[in-house]
Amino acid sequence: MRSSMQWLGLLLLVAVLLQTIAVAVSFLYFSSVLSTMKQTFSKSSISCLMRANLRIVKGLDLDGGKDDPCWPVTQQLHFLIEKSMSNRYEKEIYSAVKEEVSKVLPSLTTQERDSALRPEIAAHVTGGSFDNVASPGSPLKGKVLGQKIPAWESARGLAFLHNMELRNGELIIPQAGLYYIYSQTYFRQSQPEEGDDGGDEQENEPSDKQMLQYIYKKVSSYPAPILLMKNARTTCWSKDAEYGLYSIYQAGVVQLGIGDRLFVTVSNLSTVDMDEKSSFFGAFLVS
Repeated sequence: MRSSMQWLGLLLLVAVLLQTIAVAVSFLYFSSVLSTMKQTFSKSSISCLMRANLRIVKGLDLDGGKDDPCWPVTQQLHFLIEKSMSNRYEKEIYSAVKEEVSKVLPSLTTQERDSALRPEIAAHVTGGSFDNVASPGSPLKGKVLGQKIPAWESARGLAFLHNMELRNGELIIPQAGLYYIYSQTYFRQSQPEEGDDGGDEQENEPSDKQMLQYIYKKVSSYPAPILLMKNARTTCWSKDAEYGLYSIYQAGVVQLGIGDRLFVTVSNLSTVDMDEKSSFFGAFLVS
C-alpha cells in the first residue's frame, strides 16, 4: 500500500513537470512568433515610410487606396502630422494675438499677474450737464486759476468708477500710490457778432483766443489746491469764420495719498463742449 502511494505521487510530480515544460515551450514559441511579427511589421512600416518618401520626392500620389498594404501606415502618419501642425499653429496664433493685444493694452499681461495682489482702482468720467449745479464754474475764492468744471458723468455711456468716488466734480483717491492722471477739454470758440468788442479798427485783423486747462489736487495737509499740470493754447483765425474747434489734452504720473482730490479747471467754462467723447477726465493706479 505504501509503495503504491509513492508511485502515485511520483506520477503526479512527473505530470506537473511535463505540464510546466509544455507551458514554458509554448510561451517561448509564441514570444518568438510575436517578436518575428513585430520585426516584420516594423520593417514593413519603415519600407512603407521609405516608399512614401520616394513618392513625395517623385511627386506621386500618396493615396494608393485601401487595398495598398501601406495605406494604414501612411494614413496614420498623415493624421499625426496634421495633429502636430494644428497644435503648433494654435499656439503660434494664440501667442501672436496676445502680443498684438498687449501692444494696445500694455496692462493686459501685468493685470493677469497682479490682479490678485491689488484691487482695481480706476475712473473715467465724461462731459456732463451743468443743470442743478449751484454755481457752475465759480472760482474757489481765488485759490485756483480758471473755472472749475463742476459736473462729470460717472455712470452712463463711456464713464465708469472702479473703487473710486466722484464728489462735486472731484475724484477722491482711496489708496496711496502712483497714479496716471489725464484730462481732455474740447473748446468751441464762437466768433463775436458785429458791434461787439473790437471796433472798426480791428475789422480786418484776425481774432485771438486763449484756452487753458489746469489739473489740481487738494490735500488735507495744505489749505490751497496744488497745481499739478497746465496746458495752454492760443488760436488765431479769420473773422469770416463762424467758430473754431480745439482740444487740449494732458497727462502724467503723480504720487497721491489717501483722501487726495483731483479736479479740472478751464479758462472759460462757457466755451467748453461737454460731449462724452470730447471732454473727459480720469485716473488709475499704476503702482
